[in-house]
Amino acid sequence: MTPELTPVLDPGFLPAASWNRAYRTKVRESGGDPLIIALERGQGAVSVYETRILPHVGEFIKLNNLYVERALKFLLWQKGGHRITIAGNPRVADHLRGVYSPAGARAFDYEFMGERVYKAPFVIESAPLEDAPQCSEKAVPLGRHCDGCRIGFDLGGSDRKSAAMIDGSIVFSEEVAWDPYYQTDPSYHFDGIDDSLRRAAAHLPRVDAIGGSAAGVYIDSEPRVASIFRGLTAEQFESGARPIFHRLRERWNNVPFLVVNDGEVAALGASMALGDNAVLGISMGTSQAAGYVTPEGFITDWLDELAFAPIDYREDAPRDEWSGDIGVGAQYFSQQAVARLLPAAGIDVPSDMPFAERLSRTQQLMSGGDERAHRVFETIGSYLGYAVAHYADFYELRHVFVMGRVTSGEAGDVILREARRVLEAFPEHAGIRLHLASEQDKRHGQAAAAATLPVLEFTDRCDARNQSARSGRSGDRCERAEGKLR
Repeated sequence: MTPELTPVLDPGFLPAASWNRAYRTKVRESGGDPLIIALERGQGAVSVYETRILPHVGEFIKLNNLYVERALKFLLWQKGGHRITIAGNPRVADHLRGVYSPAGARAFDYEFMGERVYKAPFVIESAPLEDAPQCSEKAVPLGRHCDGCRIGFDLGGSDRKSAAMIDGSIVFSEEVAWDPYYQTDPSYHFDGIDDSLRRAAAHLPRVDAIGGSAAGVYIDSEPRVASIFRGLTAEQFESGARPIFHRLRERWNNVPFLVVNDGEVAALGASMALGDNAVLGISMGTSQAAGYVTPEGFITDWLDELAFAPIDYREDAPRDEWSGDIGVGAQYFSQQAVARLLPAAGIDVPSDMPFAERLSRTQQLMSGGDERAHRVFETIGSYLGYAVAHYADFYELRHVFVMGRVTSGEAGDVILREARRVLEAFPEHAGIRLHLASEQDKRHGQAAAAATLPVLEFTDRCDARNQSARSGRSGDRCERAEGKLR
């Protein structure tokens, strides 16, 4: 099969959405067999994905194995899990056990989802359909608290952002360059974050609460795996990175202090800006970050690390340097994606130019009317349209909110215009609306949304207005409009 619309600079791209559409058609023609994938991730949380596969015989075996393996890969990075049950076909389960093993192609996922994140062995089990685990999802009403004097921060791979807020009004925001990836001393990270907090605090009469976001997996404000700490040894990570936000809270007089994955805060900020739920937030920057707000307005305990979720099924898709997998989001929605497309566009840059500078150079060319640069962002837009159609198979979506450095300037408009054009080829998803973050949102939206995460505890430092807000408005939905969270 071939995609409905071919990305202008990447004719070999094989969209997961298109491949799965063709596969499902074949399943309907053959009758198909039911299959259930259940993912358990601790504290009683279980996600269940129900699907159908081709009869598991002959030439269909290879198609089934690809379909189910890619579906499991997506679910692992969307939902998370260390105990997987494949109900309905033991031979498919046997195949997956070989792939997701210390010696298998997904050894990274095996180790990551097991001991690193959930501190438990990663196992794949087989069961009859009637014995499949029951769904038990968990969601929490997180954020949207606007009362008091708050600081929010967002930690990226090339900059850290901070914002100061008084009763929902943003009184300060700032972006400071830093280079955390390959730092070998955790004090670099601690001092940098503390510096941003102090810069924001200088614009507040007091600090009642601090909320933050950063790339990676965070449990109880502790990073379990986070790219900004990749330069640390395992021992340094355990001693210096895992407790870093607890230490910062102590430095800041133990005010309410909450840190979550940056994708979840991106989704929260999008939901606040749109005044609606069922929102998938996607940030395109150093890598791809994502998060989800449910139709009920809650944030889940899912991972939503779509940087590792596959969207391209061709056999020679670009390879992710960290996980070793191919065709995953980080190679399509990031500054890496821009750098990867430059040779195809005919844009020459020095081989040692950092990805961030290649992105800036391409955006400069774009603003100057360079058609080659236009094709780079048009191609990323094609990727996005196909990815949204694929994401809609796993999320209930009304809105997709796109932000991040890759979308700055004219590039963002080109990306969304092409994404909408591609999405039209999937009429079953016609109700999904694509949005581009405003310049105001791009400037401080993530940090401002993070500021609303913690619930204030009553203290003598909070004035009567804040006390009234806590008793009457705390937890109400906040809506962003030109620097005001209300």
